[in-house]
Amino acid sequence: MARPIVHDHLVQQRLLAVTAELVDREGPARVTLRDVAAAANTSTTAVYSLFGGKAQLLRAAVDEGFRSFGASQQEAAPDGLRGLGRAYRAWALEHPALYRLMFGGALAAYVDCSPTPEVASGSMLPLLEAVTQGQEAGRLRRDDPATVAMTIWGQVHGLVSLELAQVDNHGTDWGGIYEAALEGVARAWTQGDPYA
Repeated sequence: MARPIVHDHLVQQRLLAVTAELVDREGPARVTLRDVAAAANTSTTAVYSLFGGKAQLLRAAVDEGFRSFGASQQEAAPDGLRGLGRAYRAWALEHPALYRLMFGGALAAYVDCSPTPEVASGSMLPLLEAVTQGQEAGRLRRDDPATVAMTIWGQVHGLVSLELAQVDNHGTDWGGIYEAALEGVARAWTQGDPYA
């Protein structure tokens, strides 16, 4: 009697990580399940068993990215908006393939594999909570919290995306630029006139 093949959590995590790397390097249309399985040192049976197929594997990789990102944001939440901003950049620089997979848009053109809405929105909850807390404490303007959070997100996202795309002159101080942007964001949303 043959032993059943067990595809454990480690195999699943390896498949998700390899998928992000391969899609980032090759593009979603060129990556096959055979490529993913080989790079993860497993079989295509493992992919089908754990995910069902390519579209489900891609969605799972995107969801895993948002979960990981969300966990880093949750960990940084006690440090306020600046802490969240710094954690955003640190996570993106540590996981560039996942970041591009989540936000690059390449998958949308290939297959419907947008992230699970609850997973994606949950990853940004620490930012929304920090904005709301800042408003309740009288530190931030009382504009719509979701608008404030999305505006802040757009600022940090744009800079991180430029940095990852290497849109710069040699020697660009991305860390310094990013800190200046965080300072500008803080001033822009401070309660009252920051220039008074």
